[in-house]
Amino acid sequence: MVLVTDRALSKAKVSEEDVNRSEKRDRDASPATIVIIALLAAIAGFGTVYWSFAPSDNGPIALSSAKKGEGAAGGGAARGPLAGLNTGAMAPFVIRSKPEAVPEVNFAGDDGTTKSLSDWRGKVVLLNIWATWCVPCREEMPALDQLQADLGGKDFDVVAVNIDRGGGDKPKKFLAETGATHLSLYTDPSGKLFAALRAVGMPTTLLLDREGREIGRLVGPAKWDSPEALALIKAAIAAPANA
Repeated sequence: MVLVTDRALSKAKVSEEDVNRSEKRDRDASPATIVIIALLAAIAGFGTVYWSFAPSDNGPIALSSAKKGEGAAGGGAARGPLAGLNTGAMAPFVIRSKPEAVPEVNFAGDDGTTKSLSDWRGKVVLLNIWATWCVPCREEMPALDQLQADLGGKDFDVVAVNIDRGGGDKPKKFLAETGATHLSLYTDPSGKLFAALRAVGMPTTLLLDREGREIGRLVGPAKWDSPEALALIKAAIAAPANA
């Protein structure tokens, strides 16, 4: 049995009056006011989407991918040499259920030469897309540099591609400021690489096998120098061809 007190009835009456006033305001609103409100809502929505990609935990992205049958943290679809390694610092890393082809897109090397991902065929590659205006990119750059220092060589490379449009001076300064002395500067001011990889946030990082196929990705900053990241990369390096 539910008891309804006089105080509750009074609150209900006040609430009803508030609703009536709100409905009247809605009826009286001009079309221009409605347009302005819609624009503000759209801007607020954009901010929400942007910040949902920025945090380090990347939970929403990983869970979304898991629903599509891909091996996010705790998901059951991941198979192959990386299965079960997206834990701890690598929990947001999404393992592909099978390797996926990556479009061939050109970008520039530090010396101005044209580069493409096929130049790294035969190596495992951690492909990172970043920009100088991206605060999370600055957060993770030292870890990427350390990963290159630890594992970079004949079997593995970190390929960090900057997508600024203002030339190479600012990205060079950015790398110097973050202490990234082991990373080469690659640039794609056209932004074609970002679009071709279907990136949805900054930074976006793809792990490519020796055939240049995507075997996993992570949206947002990550601790790429962590034990979990090292274990993940080493497993990819040790994986047999066509795994």
